[in-house]
Amino acid sequence: MSTNPSPEVKERIRALLARIAELEDELAEALEEGQEAVLYQITNRRVRFTREVREAHKRLRLGLRRWLRESRARNVASAPFIYGMIVPIALVDLAFTTYQAICFRLYRIPRVQREDYVVIDRHRLAYLNAIEKLNCAYCGYANGVIAYAREIAARTEQYWCPIKHARRALGTHARYAHFLEYGEPEDFHAAVGRLRGRLTGESEAQDR
Repeated sequence: MSTNPSPEVKERIRALLARIAELEDELAEALEEGQEAVLYQITNRRVRFTREVREAHKRLRLGLRRWLRESRARNVASAPFIYGMIVPIALVDLAFTTYQAICFRLYRIPRVQREDYVVIDRHRLAYLNAIEKLNCAYCGYANGVIAYAREIAARTEQYWCPIKHARRALGTHARYAHFLEYGEPEDFHAAVGRLRGRLTGESEAQDR
């Protein structure tokens, strides 16, 4: 017995997904406007605080000696393992950047803009001490690279194998919702072509 949704249900799902995407964009814009209005302003990608806020931040900074004295031993013990991950993360960064530079040009689909994902700016906060700034810069880089690589992999999956899994998969990327249903072979290659066409359309929109 087929468990694939009917065309009406598929259309409703597509409409709901489109609405969710719109609401997510609206929420992100509202949150950003609220933060900028209260805390800071962004000019040419540089965050600027008022003098009063900067002074308040400096008063909240915890000195290195006190910070180290109050740190838990288990947190300190984990530091070599955390920072040891910089090598594989940097290799992932290099590998995915090289991969998309070559393959995405061949596929004629838009390359993922690394600077949209790898954002390192928390080290500028005056209420963080030197170690906290280093930790924040490292976390921003590590999580940014993973998100960057994930989007590259997602576009590759949309190009080559845009089919949903039979079982529910946790943590799927945003493109997954538009993939083809598992076990639905009808018009498969034409549908794959349409999904590839969407990627090409993204490339054209990016160029404008």
